[in-house]
Amino acid sequence: MKKVLVIEDDPQICDVIKIYFGNENVLTECINDGSAALEFIENGLNGISVVLLDIMLPGADGSSICRKIRRSCDIPIIFITARGREEDILHGYELGCDDYIVKPFRLSELFAKCTALVKRSEGRVISDILEYGNIKLDTRSLQCFSNEKETELPPKEFAILHFLMQHKEQVIDRDTLLNRIWGYDHFGSDRAVDNHIRLLRKALGSSGKQIKTVIGRGYKLSER
Repeated sequence: MKKVLVIEDDPQICDVIKIYFGNENVLTECINDGSAALEFIENGLNGISVVLLDIMLPGADGSSICRKIRRSCDIPIIFITARGREEDILHGYELGCDDYIVKPFRLSELFAKCTALVKRSEGRVISDILEYGNIKLDTRSLQCFSNEKETELPPKEFAILHFLMQHKEQVIDRDTLLNRIWGYDHFGSDRAVDNHIRLLRKALGSSGKQIKTVIGRGYKLSER
């Protein structure tokens, strides 16, 4: 990780991130206005390893900025925001963010998330279209196709399937899905995952059998 772009209107938050990341030999570029951020992005994000993005910004909000970035590249994006409601988190993932952290947060956790995302993204080209077996996802238009037929999925089911397709043939435990889809501050039962997996399989029809239950471990997406 070489350089981080922080789009945040609170100068104090920018300063503490800059100091912490600087101590880890990572450069930080800070922008405090949404309109200025859009202009910066228009000129390209060359040299930027990850974007830390607030939602509430003057000039242009974080949602617009996230969409703008996703039209041109797949650089890792982490939303940093005071909005911790489930629907806000899910909306962030629908927009294309890679992770979501709620204020106040620990700088060590933020740095760890950035490091993990950058490592996963290095050398990887991500297509807007994910296909595996008889399932296809268009992550830009948020469309799902099962056996070449469009299938409407609610936000949670879409987010779960998207994550499974990004990690096909890997066993994903319930806690990972809870943290990724519901957020790190979710305290409900992990059976919520089972319920939504059941609904997802039903929505996918015959393609639902591609989602395998690995007893005692979690779920994985297989080709058949």
